[in-house]
Amino acid sequence: MTESVSVADLVANTRLDVYYGKEYLESKSISTSDISRPGLELTGFFNYYPANRIQLLGITEISYSKGMSHKNLLDVMKKMCQPQTPAFVISTQLDPPEELLEAAELEHIPVLGSKLTTSRVLSNMTNYLEDKLAERKSLHGVLVDVYGLGILITGDSGIGKSETALELVKRGHRLIADDRVEVYQQDEQTLVGTAPAILRHLLEIRGIGIIDVMTLFGTGAVRSQTKVDLIIHLANYTKDAKFDRLGNGTQNVHIFDVNVPKITIPVKTGRNLAIIIEAAAMNFRAQSMGYDATETFDRNLNNLIKANSVSDAKEKAEEKNVEEKNKDLIGKTSKKPDSKK
Repeated sequence: MTESVSVADLVANTRLDVYYGKEYLESKSISTSDISRPGLELTGFFNYYPANRIQLLGITEISYSKGMSHKNLLDVMKKMCQPQTPAFVISTQLDPPEELLEAAELEHIPVLGSKLTTSRVLSNMTNYLEDKLAERKSLHGVLVDVYGLGILITGDSGIGKSETALELVKRGHRLIADDRVEVYQQDEQTLVGTAPAILRHLLEIRGIGIIDVMTLFGTGAVRSQTKVDLIIHLANYTKDAKFDRLGNGTQNVHIFDVNVPKITIPVKTGRNLAIIIEAAAMNFRAQSMGYDATETFDRNLNNLIKANSVSDAKEKAEEKNVEEKNKDLIGKTSKKPDSKK
């Protein structure tokens, strides 16, 4: 987990302009992804002022400040410019008030700007800060992008995770992380995985060593991060072990507040794991779109059982009719008079 982000990184990644304080961008840090809209503070209400947040001023705040006297506005801006305040951001390409620049200069606080609307600037900064400041967890496995789905391959050491990832890369898919995968929660339903900086684009193959996937296969063979949509666990095959055969045994793994589907694939000599993982990815996508092969099989089986039941009922009815006809024929035969009498 990154404890803070410099204002310089925020400016570079959200395309903000610097109105004042370029020399303070590196020294000022941001420790929370929450953004403050200081509307009440302009009226003099500072009881709950979050001084450690980015302060975002839009059309409403700037318009209100224009109606304030120079002295009142300067007093308010001095109260807003606290030593722990990272920066001020002005949206919609508005000019910052002179009183804000004067107060920011006293505390060495950068004043930034953007041509985007307040909502867009707020969204861009929040998304970037949440990604950088989110709690991270390190998982053992290999993360690959297969047909646009982020698949985390897990299993015991030496079972063939990295070799399978190499085969997938050769088949046109992309590597995100090998051996260690750092994951963080982007929102209530999304888990994102990335590689530690020291392992980025690298793959370890036993007997060969470390290979650079981007150098050998090109930039199209790697990604910096992806969502974790599915976990595929590789398990050694044994006769006693029970594995899902119909596709209705999908489990869920709870990581942070997100449930990630998990399937287990038995590893056995002669099995092409790369092709199996491709098929699993396509089947998972089909299920996400509403098509389930297991439901189709169940429906076909039920229809077959019904058809067989109807056929059996017809056969029994025909047998019963034959038995009744035979009984009638026997009865008629026994009632015939004796011709000798």
